[in-house]
Amino acid sequence: MAFNFDSGALPEWARQIAVFDTETTGLNLKSSRIVTACVAVLDQDGNLLAPAQEWLADPGIEIPEAAANVHGVTTEFARANGSDAKQVVAEIIDALREIQNRGIPIVAYNAPYDFTILHWEAVRHGLEPLIPALVLDPLVIDKFVDKYRKGPRKLEVTAQFYGVDLGNAHNATADAVASGRVMQAIAAKHADKLGTSLIALQGNQARWADEAAVSFAKWKRDNGSPDFREELGWPVRQG
Repeated sequence: MAFNFDSGALPEWARQIAVFDTETTGLNLKSSRIVTACVAVLDQDGNLLAPAQEWLADPGIEIPEAAANVHGVTTEFARANGSDAKQVVAEIIDALREIQNRGIPIVAYNAPYDFTILHWEAVRHGLEPLIPALVLDPLVIDKFVDKYRKGPRKLEVTAQFYGVDLGNAHNATADAVASGRVMQAIAAKHADKLGTSLIALQGNQARWADEAAVSFAKWKRDNGSPDFREELGWPVRQG
């Protein structure tokens, strides 16, 4: 499926975007380690402005079979081919910090996952954590602009809805580029709901994310999980 949208309808802030994605050892935001990652910059047509920066790390721990089955990287492969984990984390932070210093927004689908894991990886390795700024989270924004659309909102489904091809899901580069294109498709379609101020959109996303988390937690408690509690904090959860 070709990526096709009206780039002329894009707000100025969506005409050049960075994209960021990680594949990791698990789902726990504090203890999971980065295995692969991608940082890249897209133009207004959703094309790479330069080759993507890609990393493969030896995370220093066993990669659980369940995680390897998702992204395809086994412990043995990472140990044989991956770079030192501290070096990889430092390079990712440097790449993202340089992009932020250029004023380019960074797209991350479900941003608290990637940015929180990156935060705790930095802490683990004695590095200065990145303070994310100018983040665009298509998951949060899509839930705001199309609140009542039924069905799951995982990247593969949302990409299909917006006409974005994701032929190699759970590959960090494929997911990162698809996330950026989804963000541009949303921005073009719903520019009137998102406004022209990237700074204002940051505060709005934090509020929308917390509101969605509170609403979901209430639904869970009302439907058989009385102890379920919302997870707050966007784009980094430091609790």
